[in-house]
Amino acid sequence: MLRNSMQTETQAEEEVTQELKFEPPQSRFVAVPGALMAIDVAASTHPGHVRTNNEDHYLAIRFGRSLENLYTNINPEMLRPDYNLTGYGLLVADGLGGMAGGEIASRMALTKIINLVIDTPDWILGFQDSAKVKIIMERMSERFLKVDETLKQQADHDASLIGMGTTLTTAATLNYDMVIGHIGDSRAYLFRNDTLTQLTKDHTVAQELIDAGIDRTDPATRSMRHVLTAALGSLGSRIQPEVQRIRLQDRDQILLCTDGLTEMVDDQTIASLLKNAGSAAKAVEDLTTVALAAGGADNVTVVLARFGPGENAES
Repeated sequence: MLRNSMQTETQAEEEVTQELKFEPPQSRFVAVPGALMAIDVAASTHPGHVRTNNEDHYLAIRFGRSLENLYTNINPEMLRPDYNLTGYGLLVADGLGGMAGGEIASRMALTKIINLVIDTPDWILGFQDSAKVKIIMERMSERFLKVDETLKQQADHDASLIGMGTTLTTAATLNYDMVIGHIGDSRAYLFRNDTLTQLTKDHTVAQELIDAGIDRTDPATRSMRHVLTAALGSLGSRIQPEVQRIRLQDRDQILLCTDGLTEMVDDQTIASLLKNAGSAAKAVEDLTTVALAAGGADNVTVVLARFGPGENAES
């Protein structure tokens, strides 16, 4: 059980209602020439109305490999004018540990995982080969383990950070393929054909009770919903990241969020807001606004990507 006592001890100090202005979500519509899919992406975070600091961090990035022919006398039928492989990375992390530890842990997790990607000498930007798919999945898991090790080493060198940890949920896409990595109780959702599906599994005592057959509305289950059984950097056994691959379709929406959203807003409302918003930015704003109106009891972080033609997206 990893939500440690430091959080409990500081809860009284954090429960001070604040009037905090909601900043418009950062958003961008990207249609890369030659790419198979366009993406409308937006992201935002808010400390909420209770906590005095924001322990959430998020990141949305674009990566790729390209080649453009400038001049040649080769027959155009023998050589494409350009080659473009473009992918996207979406990441959210929710820190824990009280005081500054949680904020540091979630920030370190995102920066470390990006550094690990940059330091990889042979980027694999294709899912056609089953052997390469296996490597991609293994690398995702290995990077989570390295982040976990880095956070633990940092806590070993700084006693004030002992007990810090973070959730981490990531999604990396290349055209119609997506690989998701996950640990903790932040979530990844797929919204397809007006149906919202939770792709990740909460690593909490509550989820273990549900898996054992206890109803999710049972008081014992509800009381354990914030107690994590796995997180990066936290003391305990070696983590086992959850890694999976899915195939995207046109008009799919991928939502990554921290529990500051899911504890305040039910799945039916989330699905409705995703369906009715005219852009990723509007959906992120609506989701955050509803979470805050419901009490904003925790930091609220939302990252949303809409895939496909993108004619309804705002640039």
